[in-house]
Amino acid sequence: MSLNEKPVKIALDAMGGDFAPKEIIKGALLAVEQGGMEITLVGNDNVKNLLSTENGAHPAIHYVAATEVIEEREPPAFAVLRKPDASLVVAAQMVKSRTADALVSAGPTGALVASAVKCIGMIEGLQRPALGNPIDAIAPHTILIDCGANLDCKPQQLLSFGIAGSVYARKLLNIENPTVALLNVGGEEGKGGSIMKEAYQLLQDSGLNFIGSIEGNEVLSERANVVVCDGFVGNILLKFYESIGPRASTYVKKKLGILGNLGPAKKMSRQIFSLTNMTETASIGAGLLWGVDGIAMKIHGNAKAPQVAITLVRARDTVRADVVTYLKAEMAKIKPVSDIETGKS
Repeated sequence: MSLNEKPVKIALDAMGGDFAPKEIIKGALLAVEQGGMEITLVGNDNVKNLLSTENGAHPAIHYVAATEVIEEREPPAFAVLRKPDASLVVAAQMVKSRTADALVSAGPTGALVASAVKCIGMIEGLQRPALGNPIDAIAPHTILIDCGANLDCKPQQLLSFGIAGSVYARKLLNIENPTVALLNVGGEEGKGGSIMKEAYQLLQDSGLNFIGSIEGNEVLSERANVVVCDGFVGNILLKFYESIGPRASTYVKKKLGILGNLGPAKKMSRQIFSLTNMTETASIGAGLLWGVDGIAMKIHGNAKAPQVAITLVRARDTVRADVVTYLKAEMAKIKPVSDIETGKS
């Protein structure tokens, strides 16, 4: 960070996630050591008490009180309205009021989307946000979008996901002319149902570097830098990918006859796990919510401190890249998206 570059201010929902607030706080402490950010933890008195301990004290870590928490099984939109003092909502309001540059949460995806849309608002011409997620470990130059924000989509929305993914690849992965593909049941033009066929045509006519449809077995090939799909398919695919590492580790250990948890067996077991478990060393599940008029990032619900820290650093870099302004400019180049989304002729 240059001397004249201000630290990025991040509002972190300390109550979101399976291991909140302890792992969230630990992740924040890891992240601030990398510099360039100030993190405000939003949560209840438990968060405040943890921060008051010697290990929790840091000049770049702050605290804002929130008395409520949105739980996983609550209807998202209703919960956001019913709980205005929920940690996630308070954090989103900080972005709206410009007291924070970015919102980060490991809380429920639906609640993050609802909070961001209600508090921060959408970019003009877009009706729905989408979660874009890089597939860090095996295919670091590939982004999957949407990863769960929209369970069913119109063709025009799939087009907007392609635009957002291209901006992501250019600004954050430094890919000059990213390739865009539609995830489909076949690679030939005309495959899939009516939504896929119409989305294919829109993407082909968009001016993006569209290479057509790809099948599931090509997602990790990096042939496409941006893989477009609805959130139903994307979420299933991403979670399947996340499961490969631990399952592969167990499989390899069984095949090699590595039993027990002592001595050489324990050391080898750890090495195998480290090699196969991609989510331990990458920010899998940490998606950027594209379409809202600000930076909002989703951490996987079962993330621990290292993954929280990775996402916070990514949020810092995303703010500095000014991706929202860039996305607005790209959307303006493809005006038919805006017109179709809003029903204009």
